[in-house]
Amino acid sequence: MTAQVEARERGKIQMPESPVVERPGFRASGVPMAGLSLLLVLGGGAVLTYGLIVETVLPLAVGSVVGLIGLVLLGGLVAVAPGEARVLQFLGNYTGTVRPAGLHWVNPFSSKTKVSTRIRNHETAVMKVNDSDGNPIEIAAVVVWQVADTAQASFAVDSFVEFVETQTETAVRHIATSYPYDGEGEHPFSLRENAEEITGKLSAEIAARVEAAGVDVVESRLTHLAYAPEIAQAMLQRQQAGAVVAARERIVEGAVGMVDLALQRLSEREVVELDEERKAAMVSNLLVVLCGDTQPVVNTGSLYH
Repeated sequence: MTAQVEARERGKIQMPESPVVERPGFRASGVPMAGLSLLLVLGGGAVLTYGLIVETVLPLAVGSVVGLIGLVLLGGLVAVAPGEARVLQFLGNYTGTVRPAGLHWVNPFSSKTKVSTRIRNHETAVMKVNDSDGNPIEIAAVVVWQVADTAQASFAVDSFVEFVETQTETAVRHIATSYPYDGEGEHPFSLRENAEEITGKLSAEIAARVEAAGVDVVESRLTHLAYAPEIAQAMLQRQQAGAVVAARERIVEGAVGMVDLALQRLSEREVVELDEERKAAMVSNLLVVLCGDTQPVVNTGSLYH
C-alpha cells in the first residue's frame, strides 16, 4: 500500500513526493570572471585586428579563439537580485540553485531560470458552497505563501503559482463543506463562532496540499463569510428568533430567582403569613410583572374576592 493511499484512509492529504530537492549550485565570484572575460574579448579582438593588418593566419586564428572563449565566459555571468534565485539546468538535469544576491559566474552552457522567493499573497474569489448542514454560504480567504524549495517549485508542478491558487480554493471549499456556518448543531466547531480554530485547520490543509511544490504557507485567513443572498433573510430571522428565545430564558431564570428570594425573605422576617393558595397567587403576579411587558396592578381587595 502506497503512502498516498494510507494517508487517504487516515483522512489526511498527502501529495506525491517531488523527484528533486533543492541543493546549492556551482558558482564562482562574478566580478573576477567578468574582468577575465572582458580581457579575453578585448585581447582577442586586438590580436584579430593585428592579424587582419599583417594578413597572417596565426594571429587571426588565435584572436578568434581567444575572443570566442571570452564571449563564452561572459555567458556564464548571472546577476541575482534579493528575493529571487536562479535554478540551473544543464542538458536537462538539475544542477543546483543560486540563492545569494550579487554577480555570480556559473556554467555558461546551463539554463538559468529565475524563481522569486519573495513572500506573496493570494486572495480567492468569493465562492458559493454548501456548509455541512447543506446551507448555501459565500466564503473567501487569503493565503500568504513563499517558495521554500526552488527545485520542487520548478520541476514538481507545471506552474507553482497556479498550483497554489487552485489548491487554496480547493482547501477553502473543503473546509466550508466540513463545518456548519452556525454552532447550533452537534458539531463542536462552526465557521462563524470558531474563527481561530477554523483558520488553523485551513492553514494546515493548504500547507499539506502545496508542500509537494516546495511552498511554505505563512498564514491564511477567511476574508468573507456570509449566508448566500437567497437564504440570508431567512437565516437572519432565525438568528433573531434564537436571540429572543435566549433573552426570554434569561428573563425567566432571573424572575424565578427573584420570586424565590422574595418568598424566602418574607418567610424569614415573618412579614406576612401566606398559605399555599396565596403563595401561588403571589408567584403568578410576580412572574407576570417580571417576565411580561404588562403594567403592574395593585390589588386593594382580598386575594379571594
